[in-house]
Amino acid sequence: MHPHLEHVFARLDRSRAALRTAIDSVPAATRTARPAPEQWSVAEVVEHLSIVERLFGDRLADALNAAAEALGPEQAARAPLPDPIEARMADRINKRKAIDAAQPRGAVSCEQAWAAIEREHQRLREVVGRGDGLALGQVTSDHPFFGTLSVYQWIELIAAHESRHTEQIKEIAAAHAV
Repeated sequence: MHPHLEHVFARLDRSRAALRTAIDSVPAATRTARPAPEQWSVAEVVEHLSIVERLFGDRLADALNAAAEALGPEQAARAPLPDPIEARMADRINKRKAIDAAQPRGAVSCEQAWAAIEREHQRLREVVGRGDGLALGQVTSDHPFFGTLSVYQWIELIAAHESRHTEQIKEIAAAHAV
């Protein structure tokens, strides 16, 4: 595997492991309980992640399909996810409202949502893996808030998004412990 992909997939693996640890720290019986009426439950957070990762995966698949024929070998240095995006994703003080399409509906269990995340990650690895060694840094797709991101940056954004919500789950666990 190309070192650029190894790097971003390793970050994604670390974020996924931390997310699973955070979920497991909350007793299964309380994963559907909201810490406050206007806050999501653990199950809703995981459902949100599964929705967003499907949406992000669809964007990447479309971008890769459109560019596949024209790509040469990867030769450029990997541009990391820009620091302002990293900072915004890590900021848990300023809350954000997810777009309607990414709002959890509360229709799936935490484990069903987790299984959906696992499926989406597998699909992401397959879709992006087909371009292994090609100039994926040149394949871009626009994010409605963060602007144009390369395939590598999108994968890092997924990891940063998971990390953001891992912290949210830790906050929910702490609220339930009080």
